[in-house]
Amino acid sequence: MTTSTRERIVAESLRLFADRGYAATSVAEIEAAAGLSPGAGGLYRHFRSKEEVLASAIREHIERTRQQITTVLDQAEVFADRPLEVRLRMTCQAGLAKMREEQDLIRVLFRDLDQFPNLVAEMREGIVNPLYDGIATWLSQQPEYAGAEEDWAAVASILGGAVVNYWLANESMYEPPTRIDEKRFVESWARLGLGLVNLEPTPAS
Repeated sequence: MTTSTRERIVAESLRLFADRGYAATSVAEIEAAAGLSPGAGGLYRHFRSKEEVLASAIREHIERTRQQITTVLDQAEVFADRPLEVRLRMTCQAGLAKMREEQDLIRVLFRDLDQFPNLVAEMREGIVNPLYDGIATWLSQQPEYAGAEEDWAAVASILGGAVVNYWLANESMYEPPTRIDEKRFVESWARLGLGLVNLEPTPAS
């Protein structure tokens, strides 16, 4: 598939922003990385500013995330015959893969997006919250949890947050927490999910 100039600009700018930082990346460097003549203004034939390039990158990731969530929920029945523990492991692995897929955007988020609160809000509402909502929806649809009176949104924030924390710790400190490898993490994550089966809610005090 041929990549358009606009797509190359967005992809290369996000890579450079992640590696060097938004402020430290010049328009000329983006143009050179995208195969354009640096300093000739090619970027401005597609975008009004460097900030608009960043915003476009975020919005493309938002649209891809929306499509991925829809696909996963639509295909839930395909794996319905597999044991719940297997489905939970697959879900955890998918979450870690999503973190890896979004690693450049995550680096930009933690390094530079405090300059752009409007873009942070777009990421929160377009990527972060929909992912947690997707986990909550997926959990609530598993037949083994039928009839369970769980706060699935809260459960999703805990299980999803564990995936995020594991990946971030591994990424930022170059090894996972207490050196727990990914296989052990995924298996234990799934076991925690299994604990929700037939779990009686504790009466409020």
